[in-house]
Amino acid sequence: MNTADTLRLSKDASPDPTSNRSQVGKLSVLMVTAFIDMLGMLMILPLLPFYAKTLGAGGLVVGLLVSSFSVAQLLSAPVWGRFSDRYGRRPALIVGLASSAIAYVVFAYADSLWLLFLSRIIQGAGGGTVSVIQAYVADATKPEDRAKSLGWLSAATNAGVAIGPLIGSWVQHLGVHTPGLLAASLCVINIGFASKFLTEARKSTVAERKAAPRRSSREAVWRVVSHPDDPSSRLIMIYAISIGAFQGTFAVLALFLAYRFGVSASTIGYYYAYIGVLSVLVRAVILGKMVDKYGEARLSRWGLVLLAVGLTGLALSHDYVTLALSVGLLPLGTAFTFPCVTALLSRVTSSGERGLYMGVQQTYGGISRVAFPLLLGSAFEYIAKPAPFLISAMLVLGTLLLGRDLEKYAPKAASTSA
Repeated sequence: MNTADTLRLSKDASPDPTSNRSQVGKLSVLMVTAFIDMLGMLMILPLLPFYAKTLGAGGLVVGLLVSSFSVAQLLSAPVWGRFSDRYGRRPALIVGLASSAIAYVVFAYADSLWLLFLSRIIQGAGGGTVSVIQAYVADATKPEDRAKSLGWLSAATNAGVAIGPLIGSWVQHLGVHTPGLLAASLCVINIGFASKFLTEARKSTVAERKAAPRRSSREAVWRVVSHPDDPSSRLIMIYAISIGAFQGTFAVLALFLAYRFGVSASTIGYYYAYIGVLSVLVRAVILGKMVDKYGEARLSRWGLVLLAVGLTGLALSHDYVTLALSVGLLPLGTAFTFPCVTALLSRVTSSGERGLYMGVQQTYGGISRVAFPLLLGSAFEYIAKPAPFLISAMLVLGTLLLGRDLEKYAPKAASTSA
């Protein structure tokens, strides 16, 4: 795909003009859906390492548990993306929520490691919700508003990140099955909410489906490797490496904090809540203004630097002040990176393939979420406890080389302000 084609696709990707009220209404429904989904997920995720440890798992097995979700997701995400392009975002989203509900019930009654693995695989196989919601936002908003809208959406999900671990830590005292069953109940409520209030932002016609490129999911995935200089390929790789480095460290974060600061299953929720609250504030209050002033391309590079510095500081922290400052840079870095990269990706892909490429982004993100927990779990267990964070920081800094010349794909208003 050459530059002329990319710019043409960026123009074609613009949605039909909609009123501000319509955009706000659609985004509000998506934000509620994403918040409830993340609330249930983060009730479970911080408890997973501790549950696995009681069943005899070490750092490597915990990494495998985290990775199993991503293995299933990376295989299914492009399929769900293509499905949503053809038949709508809404049914794909509801299937993903139903899959999560089943997975949480399995988690609730898991009394062996293989059942924990099964719950993660079930959830990952239906885990097309991220790419589908991102494509929905791109459909429903103007190009210049996408990074801000994605920031608001991620603010909602990070509110779930902030509250979910606290609820999970509290309700585990009511019984070992309670967190999983409560998370499943939230999914059922979410399915009902989405079914009633979520409407399609873009309904493709028969003519549009015939006119759209007939690129298969496999071809789209391979194109990232075969055409590495394409802007879409570079954006996907920036996303994959940085999100793998960030989320991969979460596979061992609880174990690292337990080793260095004595954190337990009853207190780990407060650390996730701290990150979640900061993420909400940055994405809801700061991100939009920064995008307007500096543009997505430049801001994403700043985000990568901040993320790398935060990871390095976390590895070197031995007191709570340094820990708080370092951890505080993580949500700042991710808020500047992920919404901007995803918004740029939506501009360099056609509307008929937007869901597909959002799925491809999640596939490569899934590959890195598989590789990084394994790599970092092994580094934690066999090299040194701070090693996972230092390795991640170096790889994040390396993605700066992929971000060259991306300013041309940013909205003109943001580029001019920069």
